[in-house]
Amino acid sequence: MSTRTESVDLVGDETTRNLARSALIAALVGAFAYVSFPFPLSPAPVTLQVLGVFLAGILLGPVWGSAALVVYLAAGALGAPVFQGGGAGFGQLVGATGGYLWSYPFAAGLVGVLVHRGRTLRDIDAVSVPTLVGAMIAGTIVIYAFGVIGLMLTLGLGPIEAFLQGALFFIPAEAAKIAAAIGVVRSEAITAA
Repeated sequence: MSTRTESVDLVGDETTRNLARSALIAALVGAFAYVSFPFPLSPAPVTLQVLGVFLAGILLGPVWGSAALVVYLAAGALGAPVFQGGGAGFGQLVGATGGYLWSYPFAAGLVGVLVHRGRTLRDIDAVSVPTLVGAMIAGTIVIYAFGVIGLMLTLGLGPIEAFLQGALFFIPAEAAKIAAAIGVVRSEAITAA
């Protein structure tokens, strides 16, 4: 009597690769949260998390980029110290900076859609720098909108005060993150991978 065995793929190689990349980007955003500087003009600190959001959308596209940020938020809500300064727990998502956090999957999705012109990934080398910059500016607008609304709801700030404290003062830092993201995606290490 012979026994015959066959290999069965429950999950395809591409899905496995995308899951691994999403987990890596989620971890990267968590690590970027530790690079945090208090900003005296705002209740929100300057962090590198937004750089991770940009990279999620650019490198993973709208679906997997958004999924990576959902994983990040879930990990933080469940107690992993991945929020700004090592913060953790659901309270971070409903605190003063919670609006920014909730925006991350939406911003990564928008960046991914604009960079890849839909859900299907295209060669990142074929994407122009103006397209990359425009996509990240659009993602920044989403982040600021959520963040400003969050500040208004949690701190009782008026719209103008919330915009000044939650968005306007951060524009130079976001410009630096956009430049860094372009440097990362145009580097030889990323294009060779």
